[in-house]
Amino acid sequence: MDINYELYKVFYYVADTLSFSEASKKLFISQSAVSQSVKTLEKKMNQTLFIRNTKKVQLTPEGEILLRHIEPAINLIKRGEAQILEASSTGGQIRIGASDTICRYFLVPYLERFHKEFPNAHIKVMNATSIKCVELLENGQVDFIVTNLPNAYLGSSFSTKKIKDFHDVFIANNAFSHLKGQILSLKELLEYPLLMLDKKSTTSEFLHALFQQHQLDLVPEIELSSNDLLIDLAKIGLGIAFIPDYCVSESSDDFFIINTTEQLPPRHLAISYNERVPLSHVTKEFLNYFTEN
Repeated sequence: MDINYELYKVFYYVADTLSFSEASKKLFISQSAVSQSVKTLEKKMNQTLFIRNTKKVQLTPEGEILLRHIEPAINLIKRGEAQILEASSTGGQIRIGASDTICRYFLVPYLERFHKEFPNAHIKVMNATSIKCVELLENGQVDFIVTNLPNAYLGSSFSTKKIKDFHDVFIANNAFSHLKGQILSLKELLEYPLLMLDKKSTTSEFLHALFQQHQLDLVPEIELSSNDLLIDLAKIGLGIAFIPDYCVSESSDDFFIINTTEQLPPRHLAISYNERVPLSHVTKEFLNYFTEN
C-alpha cells in the first residue's frame, strides 16, 4: 500500500490532539487541508479512523490500532531529526523517563554533574511511574528510563542494566512508639493502618505479591501516587508507610524504621533503553556515569 508519509503525519496530530483545528495549528496548514488528508487516508485504507461530531473527535478501534504503530514511528523520526541537529551544534538533548521518587532521591546528583559537563545540552525528564515509563520507551518518547526492578512490563527487546540495589522499609512516627525496637511479622503489621503507593506502581505489585506469598491479604488504609506524600502522612501519625530505603534520611527524627520477621527481598534501580535505536553522543555520556568503577 503506497501512502504518502504526510497523510500519516496529519493523522498522528489529529489523533494526538483529538482536534482538527489543533492539528492544523501544529502543522501550519488549514483545517480543511487536515480534514481532506484524513479523508484521503481513510479512503486509501478503506477504514473509518475517526468518529466526528460537533463537540469532539474520537478514534475508532481501527484508528487506535493505527496510532499504536504510527506514534513510535513519528517519535523515531523526530529523534533522528534531533540527533542530526545535535551533530551540527555543541548542545544535544537527553530524554529521560523516571518516577518522581527516582528523580528526587537518585537522579538529581547525576543531572547536576551532567549539566556542569554539558551546559549547552537540553535535559528533558518525563515523570511517570515505572510502569508508565516502559510505555514512554516503547513509543520512542524517551531515550532511556530509570526504573524499579522487578518490572513485569519490561520486554526482552530492551537492554536493561542494574545500577543500584535497595530495600523497602516500613516507617512510622512516635504515634507508634510502642513498636520501637520490636520485630513484627507481616501478619502483625496488618493490624495497623498501612500507607503505600497505588496499584499502578511496581512497588504496589511487589508488596501485594510479598504478602500473598505468606497467604496474607493486604488491604492498605491509604494508597497514594507519591512516596513523599506517604512520608508526610507517616510523619503526622496516620499510619505505617512502605517506602524505598533511599528515601529515608539517616538523620531524620520524625519517624523510625519497623523491622520485620520476614526478610524483604532486595529490589533494584535499573536503566533500560532500546539498543536498536541509536543513542546521541550526550545520552551515551550520561549513561557512562553508571558504568564507572
